[in-house]
Amino acid sequence: MLVYDTSDGVPEDDRYMQRCIDLARSGLGFTAPNPMVGAVVVHQGRILGEGYHRRHGDLHAEVRAIEAVKNKALLKRSTLYVSLEPCCHHGKTPPCTDLIIREQIPRVVIGAVDPFDQVAGKGIARLRSFGCEVRVGVLKDACRQLNKRFFTFHEKKRPYVILKWAQTADGFIDVDRGSGAARRPTWITSEKLRMLVHKWRSEESAIMVGTNTAMKDDPRLNVRDWTGPSPLRVVLDRELRLPGGLKLMDNNEATIIINETREQRLKKTRYVALPFDEQLLEQVMRLLYEEGRQSLIVEGGRQLLQSFIDQDRWDEARIFTGTQFFGRGIRAPQISPNKPMSQIIIGKESFFCCKNH
Repeated sequence: MLVYDTSDGVPEDDRYMQRCIDLARSGLGFTAPNPMVGAVVVHQGRILGEGYHRRHGDLHAEVRAIEAVKNKALLKRSTLYVSLEPCCHHGKTPPCTDLIIREQIPRVVIGAVDPFDQVAGKGIARLRSFGCEVRVGVLKDACRQLNKRFFTFHEKKRPYVILKWAQTADGFIDVDRGSGAARRPTWITSEKLRMLVHKWRSEESAIMVGTNTAMKDDPRLNVRDWTGPSPLRVVLDRELRLPGGLKLMDNNEATIIINETREQRLKKTRYVALPFDEQLLEQVMRLLYEEGRQSLIVEGGRQLLQSFIDQDRWDEARIFTGTQFFGRGIRAPQISPNKPMSQIIIGKESFFCCKNH
């Protein structure tokens, strides 16, 4: 049983909703296509039970929080806080609204309305129809930000797009490499930052590179220096130039090779034919939406990254700036200086995060 210090002046509903958000983050990388959700049950200023959605197909946050309450008789005099509207439909688990109604919880505080068509206000309406007092929109922006992938997927019908690259102190992402150069990446950042990148990969549904990056760097695009699932690998290879010996062709991870002519599935590798015209990125987004992929991290070279920027098909950019100077080479992509950007210093290196909207 937890008791919060209420002398800080933070409204009670805000305080417990923030606890829901903190709990929900523990599910990052494991709940998709479900959202991350946290829930707490509060009685007279005391948290009786709390929980979060741990992974897809597992118990929902509300169920875990209610199950954690030892004295179930207190539920009839408690408030349930939950960061996202409780579901009211049968999926892999029963509707959470039915459990709340059955336990006669009199008040429910919700952070954000669920954008999923089968919920989308219906859970709130059902609770109210049984006499439950429902407050909606507490820390709404923070709750939406928590599930930015989920909301983008359902509201915009596309994955949430993250652009990522590392650049030198003088603004280059690579040296000039001839056709005979060894197939390996040009490291700009430290090993600790590469570990962070693998953590990011474990949190996203898909990862994408173009032909040149696949050819020159021979990346695996999986999760090795962190724990968690590897994302779907998406590779642009218009003319099917990539040799079979590349790591991306190893069939160890689910992979889509987007090209102009070939439609085929070979074990974990799938070839998808799309026209390489001005609508290519839009069609890739549609393909990933149809595949149920809620997020995409783009680790390609300058041409691919700049294409996403120029076509305004991105939500967030994560940019590492190292201490090296190349003097010449391939320039880093350019984002409008008007975009909001935050900076974090990590040792001698910098990490910039830029939001598009």
